[in-house]
Amino acid sequence: MVLGHLQRGGSPTAYDRILATRFGIAAIDLVKQKKFGHMVALRGNKIVSVPLKDVVGKRKTVDLELYNIASVFFG
Repeated sequence: MVLGHLQRGGSPTAYDRILATRFGIAAIDLVKQKKFGHMVALRGNKIVSVPLKDVVGKRKTVDLELYNIASVFFG
């Protein structure tokens, strides 16, 4: 079972596959730069490095307005 398939339902799109490749390349680049304690993230359409200390214990929530708009699909 692939978690992304379960969460979204269906096979990964070309965008999903390319994004996964971009994340993998960026993660390897962090290792080459010895930037341990960092993770890769998507900000807009750019892959960025984020220190883990900046994200551990924090929640990233969905804007309630967007949630309400999307609720028509699962309400």
